[in-house]
Amino acid sequence: MTESPKPGIEILLAESLHLVRGMRVGLITNHTGIGRDGTHSIDLLRAAGVELTTLFSPEHGLRGTIDEGGRVGDEVDEATGLPIFSLYGETRQPTPAMLADLDVLLFDIQDIGARYYTYVSTMALAMKAAAAQVVPFIVLDRPNPIGGDLVQGNVLEIEHASFVGLYPIPMRHGMTAGELARLFNDEFGIGADLHVVPASGWRRAQWFDQTGLPWLPTSPNMPSLASATHYPGTCLFEGTNLSVGRGTEIAFQQVGAPDLDGALLAERLNRYGLAGVRFEPVSFTPRGPGDGKYDGVPVTGIRFVAVDREVYDPTVAGVAALLETRRLAGAAWEWRPGHFDRLAGTSSLREAIDAGLDLSQIVSAWGAQLAEFKQLRSRYLLYPGGGAE
Repeated sequence: MTESPKPGIEILLAESLHLVRGMRVGLITNHTGIGRDGTHSIDLLRAAGVELTTLFSPEHGLRGTIDEGGRVGDEVDEATGLPIFSLYGETRQPTPAMLADLDVLLFDIQDIGARYYTYVSTMALAMKAAAAQVVPFIVLDRPNPIGGDLVQGNVLEIEHASFVGLYPIPMRHGMTAGELARLFNDEFGIGADLHVVPASGWRRAQWFDQTGLPWLPTSPNMPSLASATHYPGTCLFEGTNLSVGRGTEIAFQQVGAPDLDGALLAERLNRYGLAGVRFEPVSFTPRGPGDGKYDGVPVTGIRFVAVDREVYDPTVAGVAALLETRRLAGAAWEWRPGHFDRLAGTSSLREAIDAGLDLSQIVSAWGAQLAEFKQLRSRYLLYPGGGAE
């Protein structure tokens, strides 16, 4: 019988407690830092007698309830009385003062598997801060929810590095937070005293719904594994005037705008015959969307439906949808160029879409980038199974 995966926090407490025993411990976490029974890592560490002294919270806050881009403030944890320092407020990495009384810094947050998600940027910046203060850094690893086999999309150009993409990795990297930490640390000169506690029992081919672990929305608009499946492609629409379904129950599974002909758009996209996905016309009304797009306004558009996630490439589907929506929308189309280019990790994608290039012309350059990245990442992978590198 295949072992059910255990998150890194449980492995730390069962097998590697020596890494934190007798030390003053800081923990970067949010609501996703839990054991298999749903107990939070904060409580698990304290119950094990670990001297947890300081908490740090990423974007969306410790409880994951603050909307995208919303400022996260410092506070005191009501349950424990511990200070919570925000890493998405005045500073995005721990200051020397925050680390002064710590002997070790832990990271325990569920990532989503796409370059744009800020949690791994928080991890990387915290690693830098820890390295500067000679504080050991431990990643309590967790599975990649959308699997560790598929590597897709373009690789970020370093001149477009930002908090939604610090390093040249693909849109869908197929790595865990721990594997990324190893890669970032060695390849990009962070130089932290890094230790990764792997999640036991996870194989690269496994998606989150095959792990037996409890799913929690990783942020307010990542409600389900289905949303995470499409996110590496649909997130690009954040850099346009289209809604990505924020303020609905299926954010990042649909895109739309007032007066967009969703039926025609779905028809055009289905003609591509893209593997593993179909497109359906849809109408929806965002309610209180964090991005402010079309609050209370009915919009029309398309829904992305994964029919075979093992062959589906959401990054290619996202670009196809951008191309066809751009053609249909005409004068109603708007770029948010700075934001789009940050997400895309390049300006060339936006320029190619504006120029009306074919989908194959746009994505053909990705093959060499991905091959090079796969070779690089192979040195840092921790888990068995999956396709050939």
